Order: sequence, then structure tokens, then C-alpha cells
Amino acid sequence: MEKIMLMLGALLCIYTHAKAQEKKPAKLKLDSLYIYEIEEKNEPAKILHAEPLYIDLIRDLGARKGEKEWNFGFGLTDRLRHDRYSALVEYEFAPINRLGLEVEVPVTFYVPLKNEPWDSVPSARVEALKMAAQYTLLVAERAKTSLAIGYINELQIADIRGFDIRKPIQGNVFNPFVIMAKRWGNNFHTLLYTGPHISMPFYEQGVHTVWQINTNIHYMIRGTRNFIGLELNKEAWKNEFNITIRPQLRVSITDNILIGLVTGIPVNRANERFSMFTRLIYEPGHKSGRRKLKHITN
Repeated sequence: MEKIMLMLGALLCIYTHAKAQEKKPAKLKLDSLYIYEIEEKNEPAKILHAEPLYIDLIRDLGARKGEKEWNFGFGLTDRLRHDRYSALVEYEFAPINRLGLEVEVPVTFYVPLKNEPWDSVPSARVEALKMAAQYTLLVAERAKTSLAIGYINELQIADIRGFDIRKPIQGNVFNPFVIMAKRWGNNFHTLLYTGPHISMPFYEQGVHTVWQINTNIHYMIRGTRNFIGLELNKEAWKNEFNITIRPQLRVSITDNILIGLVTGIPVNRANERFSMFTRLIYEPGHKSGRRKLKHITN
């Protein structure tokens, strides 16, 4: 519980800092400088949407050729008998307009709680090699709405404890998905991300399908790239249903570096309790439009 209280305290401090940074141009009547940066008319059409931090997008909706981004993530989940630590590195880029591609490598390891032996916890593992693609089908500027489809493929890697060089890949996961997003005015954002997560083990019988339904609402603070929001991650399989509530915020550190903080609150606490997740976002080549806007407003 102490870990969660520290995390909530950090969220509050960063949100206070974000509010202190809030500024509004005196002459240029735009609620967000970043909206202007994204939706300039001399580029292919693109609507600014807030991107969820836990189940993130492959690339911005309406991605433009040449965009790229590095993500570094770290998470902690408080489970009943052990803590689960996770980390990830991902690279995403847009080779052509509206198409985003991504490569990700997630890693997980476990630490037993007091009085629990080490052999009682799952083995550390490189979870998978994830490759993904996402294409934006619709960019409706007047309605401030975007629609995209995508696909994630995961080659599941054997855990370290039972690794067999003859069987390094244990299975495959197929994950097609659909994304629908809308911005309401200049500050409120909603997004739906849904699709089946189909696991097919190579050395066991059976296929396991979980339907993921992720709904999001965010408020982007005017004049900044910062936002606060709520991500609802829902999973349904057979006769079971699970939901995790994830309050979150994102803050710009520099023009091309952002940090996102997420807390996870499971509705069903049978197997795990609270969690936290941090995402560091680096956008090589991103240039702020603030200088251009300053010139316009003078």
C-alpha cells in the first residue's frame, strides 16, 4: 500500500507542476498550441487525439511520413504472493502517411514477498517479440474524428528457468484491433480500442481467446502537451470479465521528451492488487511550434 500512496503523491505533484506551466497566447485564439502544431494545413490531414499510456497506439492516428518515437516503460504490480516487475522498449515510426509500424520487446521478472521461497514465483522472461502495424482509414476534420485498424503479432519466448534451445519460441499471439477516437472541443478526448487477443501455443493443445475492450477519456491542458485522464482496460473470456481502472497523466519535460505515469486499480482483486506504470517517450526530430506561434502573436 505504501508503494501506491507514493505513486499517488507523485501523480499529484506532477499534475500541480503541469497546471503551473499552463499558458494561453494573448492574441492567437487557440486553446492549445499543440493542436496548432499537429493540424497545420500544409500537411496531410491529422486530428490531435490524446494517446492512452498503458495500452498505447502503434503511432498517432493520421500519422505523417517520417514521424518516429522511442518508448521506455517500467511497471510494478503488487500481487498476492509476489511483486511483478515489467519493462519494455519499443520503437514506432511512419514510413508513409497514415501507416504506423512498431517493434517492441517486453521483459518481466518476479520477486517473492516475505516468507515466500524463490521457486514459488514464475520465472523471469523476455515475454515476446512484438511487431505491429496500424493504418488510419478515416480523418474527419470537421467531426474531429479518426478511425483506424491494426494488427499486433507476438512471438512468445520461452522463460529463462525452463529455456530449451530446441524450443525457443513457445507460441504465437494474434491481435487484430479497431480504434475509434473523437476530440470534443479542444480539450476533451475519447477513444475506443478493441479486438481479440488470440493465443496459440506451439507445444500444447487449445487456443485461448480474450476480448479486449479499452475505453479512454482524457483532458488535455490548454497551451501544453500535458493531459490527465482515465483508461479502462476490460477483458472478457468465456464466462469471466475483468476490468482495471488506470488514472494517468502525461507531462512534457522538453519539446521532444514526455513522461507518463499510470496507476492501476483492479476491480477484481483475487489475483493482484494495485499497480503502477511509467512511460518515457522520446520523439527524435520533433520540433515545437511555439517559436512560430510566438512570431505570429507578436
